[in-house]
Amino acid sequence: MTLLVAGLVLFLGIHLLPTLPRLRAALVSRAGDRGYRIAFSVASAVGLVMIVAGFGRAPRAEALFAPSPLAVSAAPWAMALAFTLFAAANLRGHLRRIVRHPMLAGTIVWSGVHLAANGKVASSVLFGAFLAWALVDLASAIRRRAVRTFAPRITHDAIAVAAGIAAMLAFAMLHRVLFGVRVVPFGL
Repeated sequence: MTLLVAGLVLFLGIHLLPTLPRLRAALVSRAGDRGYRIAFSVASAVGLVMIVAGFGRAPRAEALFAPSPLAVSAAPWAMALAFTLFAAANLRGHLRRIVRHPMLAGTIVWSGVHLAANGKVASSVLFGAFLAWALVDLASAIRRRAVRTFAPRITHDAIAVAAGIAAMLAFAMLHRVLFGVRVVPFGL
């Protein structure tokens, strides 16, 4: 569990830098934009590897609470929404213009439903940490008015929906292979 927590602290900690504009600016000033991006990427990658390894080694038997049947049944729909929001974050569609921060909104949906649909300690630590990070980052982004303006295109919305549904289906099908839990009848 220590490796999981350390990975979360590193990965989510580095991703909290945008919420601290002065600190981020000082780091960019010191390392240069390219140096900052390289350090950010390396720290993120190391943190992600630690999270995956730590979660894989964490005890599975320890239950913290009973999973919510509503969250379990809503998970496929929530994941389709979350993956659509993830895709919309990198496109210039109406969905991104309306939601403003679709990556964070998708992370809130993803982590929130996974937190409620699980009940194990390691899952609660993982999904609870991502949920807390996304809520803090979203509040900061709203406070900082961190929104880019662009001319939305409906084709980008269609791409986001198609990509989101395709990604959800792929992850649902491979969920047992990747994460050890079969979530759909057609899963491998």
